Amino acid sequence: MRQRNIKDLENRIEQNSTYLVRDPREFKGKWREVFGNDRPLYLEVGSGKGRYIMTRAEAEPDRNFIACEGREAVGLRILEKAEEAKLPNVRVALCYMDDCREFFEDGELDGIYLNFSDPWPKGRHAKRRLTYGRNLEAMMDVLKPGAAIEFKTDNDPLFEFSVEEIRAMGYQILEMTRDLHSEEADIESKKYITEYESKFMSSGKTINYVKFRRLRE
Repeated sequence: MRQRNIKDLENRIEQNSTYLVRDPREFKGKWREVFGNDRPLYLEVGSGKGRYIMTRAEAEPDRNFIACEGREAVGLRILEKAEEAKLPNVRVALCYMDDCREFFEDGELDGIYLNFSDPWPKGRHAKRRLTYGRNLEAMMDVLKPGAAIEFKTDNDPLFEFSVEEIRAMGYQILEMTRDLHSEEADIESKKYITEYESKFMSSGKTINYVKFRRLRE
């Protein structure tokens, strides 16, 4: 989706920079220092305007959350929400995390959320999808043993592709549904929704969801 230009964007980011991590690569292996505690650490890649991550952070104060959004004009909204909510367990990184291993040590994260990721619909762009096998492997490397990735999307072809990649990589699917918000889906993640998700639900579009992890000895 094309984003409108925001006047004086850099100054507005600076004015709302209390929870901003300016260069997340500097904290590889040291994220506990950023939060000042050893609580479990979770990452959302592609946080949009931040509704999902802020809701989780408020509901789960015993966990720390990193919101990652590459589009600064969109990420500004997360920073504004963070300034208003003043939640100590949220930090915001305005960058693209093409390879999580540049930002986190092996086993540093307790979970990763992928919500409504760019589908990159053309076949020649498949390697750019976050759920492409090589990209999933990088994410798995920075997760603790047994920790999981959660993926939500309204895009049915992307979901089919993603499930194929998950299975091809030999990962264990813990939960999966083609209709996350149905009464039958007893899945915790349905409590936390994104801005996109709210619009899709209002229009009657079903949401695909899968939670999976790497099998380790």
